[in-house]
Amino acid sequence: MKYISFDKPQKIHFIGIGGISMSGLAEVLKSNGFNISGSDMRTSKITNHLKEIGIHVTISHRAGVITSDLDLVVYTAAISKDNPEYLKALELGIPTIDRATLLGEIMANYEHSIGVAGTHGKTTTTSMLANILLSAEKDPTISVGGLLDAIDGNIKIGNSSYFLTEACEYTNSFLKFYPQIGVILNVEEDHMDFFKDLEDIQNSFNTYACQIDSNGYLIINNQIKDLDRITKDVTCKVITCDVENNNADYYATNITYHNHIFPEFDIMRGNSLLGHVRLNVTGIHNVHNAVCAYAASDCLNISFDQIAKGLYNFKGAKRRFEYKGDMHGITIIDDYAHHPTEIEVNLEVLKQYPHKKLWCVFQPHTYTRTKAFLPEFAKALSLSDSIILADIYAAREKNPGDIHSKDLLPLIESYGKSAYYFPSFDEIENFLLENVSPGDLLITMGAGDIYIVGEELLGM
Repeated sequence: MKYISFDKPQKIHFIGIGGISMSGLAEVLKSNGFNISGSDMRTSKITNHLKEIGIHVTISHRAGVITSDLDLVVYTAAISKDNPEYLKALELGIPTIDRATLLGEIMANYEHSIGVAGTHGKTTTTSMLANILLSAEKDPTISVGGLLDAIDGNIKIGNSSYFLTEACEYTNSFLKFYPQIGVILNVEEDHMDFFKDLEDIQNSFNTYACQIDSNGYLIINNQIKDLDRITKDVTCKVITCDVENNNADYYATNITYHNHIFPEFDIMRGNSLLGHVRLNVTGIHNVHNAVCAYAASDCLNISFDQIAKGLYNFKGAKRRFEYKGDMHGITIIDDYAHHPTEIEVNLEVLKQYPHKKLWCVFQPHTYTRTKAFLPEFAKALSLSDSIILADIYAAREKNPGDIHSKDLLPLIESYGKSAYYFPSFDEIENFLLENVSPGDLLITMGAGDIYIVGEELLGM
């Protein structure tokens, strides 16, 4: 069932409008003539901005804001089913949909829609594509899961047929999307509080791939395990991407590094050399991401020069290997990494950069993920010289009482590395001030609020 059409603007209310994604979607609809209202539990920069552009925002959730003249109510997954506004919408018979369904509906109004999926790298690759589309002057509408300097935030309202967004697999959100171009960067075990096992995850990605427009394209990493399971029964054109593998449709070769850690490489399509690409983000994983971004852009007939310019201009999204500053000769980096694979690739990059000692301050994200990957976390973290652990960031979960950050200590120490646990950020900061030295590298890692440690050390 279709709920919205840009040809027929409606009156829509958002429950939880202050969220970074919900606010962006509300703004997209507002720019297309829809009458938008919303509510949130607290005032923020986001709610103030929405008010400035003419969206009525109520602070607190009250049944009275839901009136019978509403055409649709959109809710975020964070609200409970006993939310008074949600219950009032049901009582009045007003259609209700979740954020992911709305995003899919919005995408359907754009001829050139791009959805970037994968266990890792979604925000980075979406941001690469955003820079490419901007370099090509396509005036896209963009919704990205991080803050991107090129659009001064996480949302850009364009006036063209191009729409770009991340496509997240958690709770099968991306199965609400039917893009013209779908990108799958990698498929690994994650979100085990929702998925049963890797096969369940693979089946979900396969369903997403099968929903791509039959006249469109699936851009997929050739190194994905059981690739055939992901591409089975896909009706669109499948385009593979890889590094140093001429069996893929697009691949990078002759990879070198400038300034120690930034890759540059030749991009190939079959046997044809397309040109030389330089990146200003680090690591071989970003070469994979860039090749996928290149292939997607090529499908849109964007020129090599525009693609290369967009990739070169991309210097990373916020909290993605973000340089925070220097403290008395100690370089501080922050990254959103919260899965063992992400931790490993980031620490491998840092090991290549000149330093005396590599420190990693890690905040595990969710109890289920920490428990599911405990040995893998220890192995990945042991790539650094010294590891400091914060408490698990609960996010959406309640503490089950059977897993703790301290459970990582003996596993890390079995690799011959020093590991420490502190229950507060203040204690972590004090320990670092007493023990780090000029020439050391320090990275804060996690999808929670661990970045505060680095910012406090820098006096930000």
